[in-house]
Amino acid sequence: MKKWLAMLSLVLVFSACKSRKSASAANSNTDTLKITDNSKTEDRGKGIYDRLGFYEKIYIHPKFDHIKISSKIKADNLRVSPLDATIYIETDKKIWSNISFLFFNAARALITPEGIKAIDRYNKNYIDSDFDYLNNLLNTNFIDYKSLEKLLLGRTFLTISNRNSDITKNDDGYTVQSIANQKIETDGKIREYKLELKYSNDFNLIKVKLQDVKSADAVEIVYDNWETIENNVKVPKSVKINIKGSKSSQILLENTKFDFSKMDTPYSVPSSYQKLEIK
Repeated sequence: MKKWLAMLSLVLVFSACKSRKSASAANSNTDTLKITDNSKTEDRGKGIYDRLGFYEKIYIHPKFDHIKISSKIKADNLRVSPLDATIYIETDKKIWSNISFLFFNAARALITPEGIKAIDRYNKNYIDSDFDYLNNLLNTNFIDYKSLEKLLLGRTFLTISNRNSDITKNDDGYTVQSIANQKIETDGKIREYKLELKYSNDFNLIKVKLQDVKSADAVEIVYDNWETIENNVKVPKSVKINIKGSKSSQILLENTKFDFSKMDTPYSVPSSYQKLEIK
C-alpha cells in the first residue's frame, strides 16, 4: 500500500513552496499576479535591470480551465516500471490521476485545496488526509494545493522579489538565488530553505532546488523538452525529481500528450477497502 500511494503522491506532489502571491487581473486570458517593482531597493541583479519584465515572463502565463496529461512514470523504488498515468488538472479546483500497469488500474487520486484522497486497488486500501500526509512523506512542511498545481505544469511556485533574490544572466539563461533563507512556518514550526532556480533564455523553468539549511534534506526538480501547445501554452515533456536526505527517491515523469479536453474524474472507495491511518 505504501509503495503505490507513495508513488502516486510523489508523482502528484514532487515538492513546492507556499506562494503568498496576491492576484490582480491584468488580462483575463493569462495567469494573474500582482508584481511589485521596488525601485528604491538596491539592485542585486548583477546586470538584470528589467526585473519587472523578468517577473512578468516567469509568473504570467496563458490561462486554461483544464488540461489532460498522458504520462509515463519511472522511479528507482518501483518493482514495475514504467507506469502509465493520466493526470487531469482543473485549474484551482482539483488534480485527478489514474495510474495503471499492463492495463490494470493500480491507483487513483483526487487532490483538492481541502486535501488528498487516494485508493490502492491492488491492496484494497485508501487514504483521506489533509496535506500533512504529503509533507510527512517528503519530510517537508510547505506543500499546498496551488503550489502543487503550478509545479506539475512547470510554473514558478516560489515568491521572488528584489529583497530576497539575486538574478544573474549568462549565455544559457537566468539564475535566481536566494539572498536570505526562506522561512516557512507550519503549526508553529519553522524551517528555512536556500533556493535556486534556473531559467532558459526564453524564460522556461529549467531547475528548482530547495535545500534545508539545518539538514541534508533537499529537493531538486529538473524540467526539460518544453513544448508550445494550443493557445500558446508552454508545458514540459520531461520532469525529473530528486529527493535527497533522510528520505531519498528519484522520479521521472515523461509527458507524452497534452490536450484541453474535459473529462470525467470518477473517484469512489469500495466499502470493503480499509482506510490507512496517517500518523
